[in-house]
Amino acid sequence: MTTASRLCIDRLRVRQRERELYSGPWLPEPWLDREPPPADRQAELADDLSLAFLALLERLAPEERAAFLLREVFECDYARIAALLGRSEAACRQVVHRASERVRRERQRFQTTDTARRQLLERFAAVVTACDENELLTLFAPDATWTADGGGKKAAANRVLRGRRVLARLAAGLARKNWRDATLHIGSLNGESAVLIERGGSLHSTLAIATDGISILAVYSIVNPDKLGLSTAD
Repeated sequence: MTTASRLCIDRLRVRQRERELYSGPWLPEPWLDREPPPADRQAELADDLSLAFLALLERLAPEERAAFLLREVFECDYARIAALLGRSEAACRQVVHRASERVRRERQRFQTTDTARRQLLERFAAVVTACDENELLTLFAPDATWTADGGGKKAAANRVLRGRRVLARLAAGLARKNWRDATLHIGSLNGESAVLIERGGSLHSTLAIATDGISILAVYSIVNPDKLGLSTAD
């Protein structure tokens, strides 16, 4: 466990430096399943692997993330965490407390059932297909965000976009230009329902959301072909 933890921390530090050179916003690599897993397994996967949760973990510093996961996931005691990280028990308690508060606060915003998420995604897909910008406005929360990961390989906003009007215009524009000949259907991404966008028989992009079950609070769109297992030409 000590070796694995230190290797993970080293890898996280390398990835932080890599992302400084990354083109535009960065999202975790997706785990794609064309069909949702069994309900009991789906809830477990979505809780641990959702893009919203993984993106939240990316905001934690490497040692902060390690301490949080060792305590919350692996249930290590603080003496063990302190030995693994080479810090005092008191310092580790403080690090875990800060990380836990931050994660808990964000998770409370996104608490909902996958059934509610799927219904909202189905409505989104139908409204986008109809290019109804006014109806799109009703789907987004006032301060909703849209994060698109193109990695410089595909056209995508080079910053996180915010605000329901901005997002409604963006979604309508994508429907008219990028998704006009595409098929939008609901699949499973990182253990929870998401929109899979296919064009010409291949996957074009994915779209996951964070929601309170009523409105879309955040959109996580992956168009980087490397993360979708596609060649740049696809």
